[in-house]
Amino acid sequence: MTADLPPAIELKGVVKSYGATRALDGASFSVRGGSVHALLGENGAGKSTMIKLLSGTIQPSEGTISVFGEPIVMRDPRDAHRHGLQTAFQELTLVPDLTVLQNMWLPYQPTSIGWQLRHRSARREVEDYFERMGLSSIDVRKDARSYSLALRQKIEIARAIFRKPRILFLDEATSALSGSDIDWLAGLVDQLKTRGVTIVFITHRMAEVRRFCDAVTVLRNGRDVGSFQVDAIEDKQLIELIVGRSLAAAYPPKPTGPAPTKPFLVASRLATARRLVDCSFELRKGEILGVSALQGMGQRDLFMALFGAVALTQGALTLEGQPIKLGSPAHAIRLGFGLVPEERKTEGLFLKLSGRENVLMPALDRFSRSGVIDAASATLSASSVMARVQVDRRALYTRAGAFSGGNQQKLVLAKWLTTQTRVLLLFDPTRGVDVGTKREIYLLMRAYVEAGGAILFHSTEIPELVNLCDRVLVMYGGRIAHEFGGDGDPIDERSIMAVALGQTQSARSPETAPLASVEPVR
Repeated sequence: MTADLPPAIELKGVVKSYGATRALDGASFSVRGGSVHALLGENGAGKSTMIKLLSGTIQPSEGTISVFGEPIVMRDPRDAHRHGLQTAFQELTLVPDLTVLQNMWLPYQPTSIGWQLRHRSARREVEDYFERMGLSSIDVRKDARSYSLALRQKIEIARAIFRKPRILFLDEATSALSGSDIDWLAGLVDQLKTRGVTIVFITHRMAEVRRFCDAVTVLRNGRDVGSFQVDAIEDKQLIELIVGRSLAAAYPPKPTGPAPTKPFLVASRLATARRLVDCSFELRKGEILGVSALQGMGQRDLFMALFGAVALTQGALTLEGQPIKLGSPAHAIRLGFGLVPEERKTEGLFLKLSGRENVLMPALDRFSRSGVIDAASATLSASSVMARVQVDRRALYTRAGAFSGGNQQKLVLAKWLTTQTRVLLLFDPTRGVDVGTKREIYLLMRAYVEAGGAILFHSTEIPELVNLCDRVLVMYGGRIAHEFGGDGDPIDERSIMAVALGQTQSARSPETAPLASVEPVR
């Protein structure tokens, strides 16, 4: 790429207005052809709006967009595709009830005479492509919904590349990935760069900016506030540009006093029909207990079982010394459990309902008498908890789907603060959340346990586990393979990853524990 060639993408004075609200307010930046360019900003800074504009799903109110020096107007996604622009979205666009094969070709199904789908050749082409992409384990005949979030994210990425883009937008492409999956994506990015493909990479993870990207542009409040070569700016400077202020420390300090020792929740030999095999641990009041695991090691089944959403086939649970059986999420909520799930949009919120209705949903019985809801009291409670999680008051009466991912996640947290839960199950709660909102969530977590709550916390980001948790459990093969912290080994990234990869086994392996005292959960 020589200096006199036009940029692959150039935006000048782009504005996108929704009534009186300006999601983009004169943003301008350019991307050099054949490079990987990071686009950073807080949730609500305008990144999602920018990607929608560049994908043809919405049109700018003002400003120009040029591709390889040619000003273009994109009226719909097909226009974007014709110009060689493809996007792999964080909020997946796969149709859940269609097969992977159908999703891969949608809306460009290969047809023969009479517009009949050339099914056999279409399937063979996708299967050969998946083989080259390292996705041969995916059965293209299965519905998209049958695969995990991580695999669906990889299919979303694979579909965008399948269409042979000149410019590829990766919108939080690693938010559902971890470990070897991120290495898989890194290999793809290297291959695409070699072929001259330009990549715009949206992320909240600074380590990935360093690993993947050549240059970076920061958006704040709908405006560009700077573009830099990655090796010419420090993380601290980027964070201050993103949030518009200095973050004194990313993580709140851990308590220095004596650690709690009395078990609050005790799980013994838990198993489910799928991933969870033999899982035992203790959770104490006043602590954040971390769970680290690579994809598919049983962590999702563990969290869903503790919320009554997946049935246990074996094992026993006690809460404050009393045996409990979790027959449903409603039962779990009555016992004081709350879950922030993996997918907030499909599992954590009703996007068409207001923030107030979402926050009050699991606690309606507290505000009703003889079937009549005390609206004033309910609204006061919702307003109070929204202020606590720093969500704008307008969320009371605005549908949840209208808010950024970070504010949506804070609404999910707010509903469990409303219900006054005693055990908070957090499954990767900072996925796709900006650095400023992450810190707010960290502070909420620490305040929750300091007030006497207990948190079980799974994260795909090991630095979060190291810096937030009092103890960390590492799962492997559906079991707790090792415990770090407390009276065990010190918590550090390298050791956690070694166990997660199956390189070591704890002396407290479940194989050595007796089965005689365990009653099955029905």
